Parts: sequence; C-alpha cells; structure tokens
Amino acid sequence: MKRQLKMWTALIVIMISSLALSSGKVDAMATQEKATWLWDTSLIMDDQEKILLFLEHNDVKKVYLQIDQGIANDDYKQFISNASDIGIRIYALDGAASWVSAEGSRSQDELFNWLHTYNENSTESEQFSGVHLDVEPYLNSGWSSHQAQTIGSYQTLIMKASEQANQLQLTLEVDMPFWFDEVQYHNEFGKGLLADWVIDHVDSVTIMAYRDAAKDIISIVEHEIAYASTVNKSIVIGVETGASEEGQNITFYDNGEAYMNEQLILVHQHFSNNDAFHGVAIHYVENWMTMRP
Repeated sequence: MKRQLKMWTALIVIMISSLALSSGKVDAMATQEKATWLWDTSLIMDDQEKILLFLEHNDVKKVYLQIDQGIANDDYKQFISNASDIGIRIYALDGAASWVSAEGSRSQDELFNWLHTYNENSTESEQFSGVHLDVEPYLNSGWSSHQAQTIGSYQTLIMKASEQANQLQLTLEVDMPFWFDEVQYHNEFGKGLLADWVIDHVDSVTIMAYRDAAKDIISIVEHEIAYASTVNKSIVIGVETGASEEGQNITFYDNGEAYMNEQLILVHQHFSNNDAFHGVAIHYVENWMTMRP
C-alpha cells in the first residue's frame, strides 16, 4: 500500500508540473527562465502581435533576436518596448562560423558598432539587454584542416567580444555545443577543456544539448553545469524543435510539445537545486510555434 501511495504521489506531482509548464505558469520546481531564438527578424514587423502572444503564453522571459541591420531601428524599438511591457528581455543575436576567419573580425565589429549606436539612441525600455553570439567554429573549414589555430581564433573572438560587451555595459552570452568538454586547447590562453574556458570568459552559456529525452540531455550537460557552479557562472540548456537529419534522438520535432514539456520538467527537477542552472531555451520560436501538441 505504501509503495502504491508513493507511486501515485509521484504521478500527481509530474501531472501538476506538466500542466503548469504547458499553461505558461511556473511551478515550484521550474523557477528558472525560459528562452528562445528568433532567427527570422522580419517577424517583428509582420507578425509581432502573434509572436509576443505566443511568447507570453509560454512564459518566455528572454529572446535571442537575430540582428538584421536592414531593418529600421524604429521596428526594433517597438518590438523591444512591447516585449519589455510583458517582462521579456531581448538579446542581440548574431554570429557565423566565418567570424573565426581573418575577415570575420569585421563582421563582429559591425555588430557591436551597430549596437552601440542603437542603444545610445534608444530609451531604456527599447534597448537590448545583452549580446548572444552563435559562432560555431567547427563549421569553419579551418576546424578540420587547422583545428588548433581555429580554436585560438575562436578564443580571440570571445575575448574581444567580452571587452566590447563590457564597454557597452551589456552581458555576453554564447551558444556552445555540449561536446566542447571533450575538446582540448593548449596555446597562448593556457591549456584545458574548451568548454571550461568558454564558461570562464562569458557571462552565460547556452548549451546546445540537442537530444529528445531528459536522461540524455542531463547526461551531456552535467560537466558544464558542475563546472559553472564552481566559478559562479550560469548555464541555459537548449533543445531542438526543428526537423533534423542528424539522428532520431536529436529533436523534439516528431515527439510533439506535450512530450517536450514533460522531458523539460524532468530536466528542471534534476538541476533545480544547482545555482548554475538558469533554465531552458527552445530552438527556435518559428519551429516551436508550429509543433504538434
């Protein structure tokens, strides 16, 4: 009887947590923030109301918004101000594998120069809250032909971005694959695991933990969260919702939103007592909005 009672109690807790998360309410075991990427910047003009309603309903508190300098500043101001009114912070998202090449520094400078001008000419409610870089150096051709050099270029980029973000008084976040904890570096920056080095030199890291089961997600981020907790840094766990040809267990695309929410609850429960865990990020809102229930 006692065993049955424990089983029913556990089931009720999971059901309540699932209802809270799917309805956009934060339960006691999931107080960390929820984030998402928004790559199609034109949506802030064409479907702003629809996007903001979706974000608010799903209790998203942070959006990584791709910067398109061809879009008028007034459109950014309106979107960020309206997002701010419902408690959502907007981070400037940019980056490409080419940024670790010699000419890539120009693109990085263009982003930070644009951000400086934009924030200087915007009210507090219209300003970006931080910078979120998605630079994946392993997609650069140099990763296979000159990996050590490419790693060093990536580290140089991060150091420069940290200085640029500090000058603008903005927080710096980066996307990072879970397997950087298996990549060694030994150069002018010292030696060790690349994952640890990145965590040390930015304010927050979003781990691209692209798996479709809580146990697998937990397993591949445990090192980063454990390390971040020792250096007082934060980790956000990112999951995928788009179609993928990389394998059956990469994305929640085929599983549906209800199953994804169940798995994310389990991730929250596992890391709920770790100060380094700062929530989950859904990649990305355009796919998320079209997921089956």
